[in-house]
Amino acid sequence: MNLLTARLSVLAIFFVHGLVFSTWVSRIPAVQDALGLSTGRLGFALLGVAAGSVVSMPLAGWLVSRYGSRPVTAISSLVFAGALAPPAFAGSAFSLALALSLLGLAAGAMDVSMNAQGVLVERIARKPMMSGFHAAFSIGGMAGSAAGGFIARAGVGVQPHFIGAAMVYLVLVAASIRGLLPAAEASSSPSPLRFNRSIAGLSALCFCFFLSEGAIADWSGLHLTRSLGAGPAQAAMGYAVFSFAMAAGRAAGDWLRARFSAVALVRGGSLLASAGLAAALLVSSVPLALAGFTLVGFGCSVIVPITFAAAGHQESSGGSLATVVSAGYLGLFAGPPLIGMAAEAVTLRWALTLVVALSAVGAWLAPTVEKPERMG
Repeated sequence: MNLLTARLSVLAIFFVHGLVFSTWVSRIPAVQDALGLSTGRLGFALLGVAAGSVVSMPLAGWLVSRYGSRPVTAISSLVFAGALAPPAFAGSAFSLALALSLLGLAAGAMDVSMNAQGVLVERIARKPMMSGFHAAFSIGGMAGSAAGGFIARAGVGVQPHFIGAAMVYLVLVAASIRGLLPAAEASSSPSPLRFNRSIAGLSALCFCFFLSEGAIADWSGLHLTRSLGAGPAQAAMGYAVFSFAMAAGRAAGDWLRARFSAVALVRGGSLLASAGLAAALLVSSVPLALAGFTLVGFGCSVIVPITFAAAGHQESSGGSLATVVSAGYLGLFAGPPLIGMAAEAVTLRWALTLVVALSAVGAWLAPTVEKPERMG
């Protein structure tokens, strides 16, 4: 199997994952309006994604350990691309929740399996590649969001948008999965989840930074508006500069991993993210706060790819990855509500100091990414 073909295939799979999810997110307001859902009922429906992901990740870990990542990546990617369409046809909050559960089931399985496939490609290539794969996901997310916004402004309905997008994404997936590496990492004694000291540390690290990313996504704009008096356009720039810095940092991440130790990168990134957010919360100027959010994006960028790579190089990579990815999703889903509840008790500015602290904790957890490389 051509290693370059395998690398390009994995890059395409990560890119499609970002495309599908951001396409859905870009039309959430239109779906809410079409169904006449209150914020609470929309929130109930959105739990379907979380529920589906939580169910499928351990199963995906078992399947990857048993059969290898190639078939699991192929099937889950095709289902994920096709599952974009059903939410557009939901007629109620309950049917939307069911449709999103299918989307979440496929997303969770795809997340575990495509990262396992990425680790396999990296192991055979004997050089860092995981940050580049995650950069492709970030670029796909930005592309899907931009296209979704353009299509929405053009007055295209959600149903034709999602049907057309799903067809395009299915073609991209079908063209990509042919180049995936075979199931060389399959095991005769699969485990759906793995727990040991190393995996516990990696899971904690992943939890901290997925929570931080979720908090920045949901609350950065509100902080800029409420605390600094930013207008709508400036408020939207908070997550935009964070996302751009995240993608840029991941694009350079493999180059950095080839020159610096994983521990040093995680420790430095954690401290940079913590300092950047602290600055964003302390300053009274919108441009300075945006600079702070940019530093957070650069700091966070390489940590999750390094963490996933460390988990994937453990024995029983499928079970290890399933455990670490599940912990990350727990942080992603739990973070925004926790920040919201804390903001009710104190203020949003003080609530976001929790993210400053969690980012700093990453520096203490950095040694957990030291791993026995299973290359070749």
